[in-house]
Amino acid sequence: MDNLGPDRVLARLTVAPALLLVAWLVVSLPLLMAGTFGIGPALLLFVVVAGLILVLGFRGTPRTDVRRGPASWWVVGGVLAVTAGFLVLQLAMQSEQIIVRRDPASYVQFAVWLQEHGSLPVSRFEWAFGGGDPALSYGSPGFFEDGGTVVPQFMAGLPMVLALGGWIGGSAAMVAMAPLLGACAVLTFGGLTARLVGPRWAPVGALALALTLPMQWVSRSTYSELPALVLLLGGLALMHDVRELPADLEGVPGWKQPVRIRAALAGLAFGLTVLVRIDGLRDVLPVAVFAGLLVARRRRTGLPLFAGLAAGAGAGLLEGFTLSRPYLSYLRDSLDPLLLMTATVVAATVLMVTLLLWPVTGVPLRRLGARVSAGRWPDLAAVTTVLVMIFFAVRPYLQTAVRIPRSHDDKVNAAFIQYVQTVTGLPVERGRLYTEITLYWVVWYIGVPALLLATYGAALLARRMVRRRSLEWLLPYSVIVWTTVTTLLRPGITPDHPWASRRLISVVVPGLLLFAIWALAWLVRRIRRLGYGPRATGAAALAGAALLLVPIAATSVGLMFTRTEQGEITAVRQLCQKLGHGASVLIVERVTADRFTQVVRGMCGLPTARVRIPAGARTPDQAEMQRVIKKIYGSHRRPVVLGAEASQVAPYGPPQPALHVVTRQDGHSLVSPPHGTWRLDISVWMAEPPGPG
Repeated sequence: MDNLGPDRVLARLTVAPALLLVAWLVVSLPLLMAGTFGIGPALLLFVVVAGLILVLGFRGTPRTDVRRGPASWWVVGGVLAVTAGFLVLQLAMQSEQIIVRRDPASYVQFAVWLQEHGSLPVSRFEWAFGGGDPALSYGSPGFFEDGGTVVPQFMAGLPMVLALGGWIGGSAAMVAMAPLLGACAVLTFGGLTARLVGPRWAPVGALALALTLPMQWVSRSTYSELPALVLLLGGLALMHDVRELPADLEGVPGWKQPVRIRAALAGLAFGLTVLVRIDGLRDVLPVAVFAGLLVARRRRTGLPLFAGLAAGAGAGLLEGFTLSRPYLSYLRDSLDPLLLMTATVVAATVLMVTLLLWPVTGVPLRRLGARVSAGRWPDLAAVTTVLVMIFFAVRPYLQTAVRIPRSHDDKVNAAFIQYVQTVTGLPVERGRLYTEITLYWVVWYIGVPALLLATYGAALLARRMVRRRSLEWLLPYSVIVWTTVTTLLRPGITPDHPWASRRLISVVVPGLLLFAIWALAWLVRRIRRLGYGPRATGAAALAGAALLLVPIAATSVGLMFTRTEQGEITAVRQLCQKLGHGASVLIVERVTADRFTQVVRGMCGLPTARVRIPAGARTPDQAEMQRVIKKIYGSHRRPVVLGAEASQVAPYGPPQPALHVVTRQDGHSLVSPPHGTWRLDISVWMAEPPGPG
């Protein structure tokens, strides 16, 4: 039986979130594809599958880092204390974004539909309006109208996770899944820090990530980056545990584990990030190349890793092209190049494996690799790393990122950026993207000391790996560097903050923090090797940790205890009560329709449609409205009209206030870190047209 000391407890605790998430997704996706995603079958299968995956994932768990020494209970307690403190704070500060304005509420409404119906697509309920009518449409932001149905935007991974919270405790528990997932990411990052840097640095790693504003911000609302981060960090931790062992460690107890199974689970965790967010396909491309290298070196973990990766990514693509096809079609301009890049990388990896395994080419290539590792190439790798960071630092002086809007979505996005420019006092520049300052985004959130340490650590690690040292970093380094460079070059997001910080939290921020902590630990070890005693090295470690953490906290403290998007759950519940049973809801104002079409359809369980507004008009055509109202009464239901103002619904009956929320929303900043919130005022009025009699 395993000796469950603090080292193995830490190792198991920090991969458990990823393993449990893998189990839930593995169970949920087939049920959703079959249209039977319900609490009964999902929970029953989850208990069985989760138990099996945990047993396989924990079997023969190694110590967190044998060469750095075992962890202590103080380390375990420190990581758990940071995780618990983060969870408590985030639960207290969590938002209630369920009224659709941006992605979090769209994910919640997606999950509400799954919780209630267990299948896709979303029904239009045309029968409740007396059949189809050219004056009515049923789609809204986040929900595409596709043929005779409505298809939710985004991949189904996060909504399936949120649905579990909805089954447990309704809307309040559903939005509370965000802080829980965020805490799981902090815990897993602490475990990865223990593995790659050393157990004593695990609490510092967990605290550094927990203090960053992007981590706090995404953990207060339902963003897909949260489960993707848990899966990615967990996959890296699992692969670290199954790496091939040096000969001098073969006799260490606990290291002879079923590495093939664990490698397959790691690959599955990596691949399932695609089920959570389609961009995850880009992030895991280095994993495919790494698996090819393992196969080329005849390692027993290569094929299981690739098989798990292919299964997880394939499941995500299957869901996307069957249940979320309109969303992927909407992303065609960026998705098609990504799919082409994926096919190219896989083909190149197969070619690489073939060349390395074929004796005619494999022997010369290995000799070439030996020469590279012994020459000046390691120094060149380090210098190149620094030059890349210098390029991003001077990029604003070389480029002004502009894209002339052509599509409808581009024009909407450009108009929003111009609005923020006006409100914040910036020059109004049409088409500005601000992507040339992406490295400065990173500096806002982790500080200059962390960025300098990360650059030094990345350069030193590159040099060591080319020299065939520190090879346990090969996969994490590849994933971090690849995703960081591609994200900084083209973040692909509206550049207002803190919104744009979600692009950084998936890999960039945790990855650079990991490099920075490794560099800090390396410097402390150098001090020790110079002959300084424990007090001096301890003081150096504390000073370094403070240098890392203080700038991070200084940026986030302004918003750390600020709540946004409050009161929406209660307000929507009251709206549903006022609408009553048997209503067919017509929304006659664009913004109200954007925000509430799916909210009323999903959370109130009422058929909802938006009424066409003629070009140049502000209200629907009255003849069309009367025709639709008559058809609703003909289907033995009550028509209810919603709008943003009393005057918009007054033509159809006595106006009544249906919903009023006054709260705070995230601020919008383009060229500086976010430092405040903006007022948010949402009103809905209703009227019930008199019956035909």
